[in-house]
Amino acid sequence: MGSRGAALTTRHRRNVGLLLRFGVVGVSGVLVNLLTLVVLRRFGPHFDEAVVAIGSSGFNLRWYHVYSTLAFLVANLSNFQLNRTWTFKSNLAARWWREYWPFLVVGLAGQVIGLALLTLLMHPGSPISLPSDVFDDSSGLRNRLYWSQLIVITVVTPLSFVLNKLWTFAAVRSARLGLLEEGRGDDVHVP
Repeated sequence: MGSRGAALTTRHRRNVGLLLRFGVVGVSGVLVNLLTLVVLRRFGPHFDEAVVAIGSSGFNLRWYHVYSTLAFLVANLSNFQLNRTWTFKSNLAARWWREYWPFLVVGLAGQVIGLALLTLLMHPGSPISLPSDVFDDSSGLRNRLYWSQLIVITVVTPLSFVLNKLWTFAAVRSARLGLLEEGRGDDVHVP
């Protein structure tokens, strides 16, 4: 195999490794997210109660939107720190705040998409709402909110990976590429 083929193989192997590490962090984030959601649901108002009406649209901001957003924020912070130090190893390439804001922005974009999907999954009039005869909220395994949140996380994760790799943790690539160009990074790993 030529040097170009070897470089592509190495690059793809690295990307698969990054995706696997991102997935492990994601699984921990799912656990953090759901644990936070369970705590909020247990100690807060009923998740289906309206918090505030959204104009005259007939839709309401509901507690499940609030719970989902708070659970996202807690998991986002946990995921950021793990991705920064383990997945992308960028903790020495850029300052914490400099990387966290893009990570948060990517996460918030995903959360907005996720809240729309969550609403569609939870709203009884939606064509994709989870069936209330199966998900009757009688137990944790039959809880519409938990299953809806899992579906949302599954849909949003691939988008989050791509945007975080290309934008949030880009500093690590540029810093390591700079070391390679200066001749100081023979053993530098460039994601």
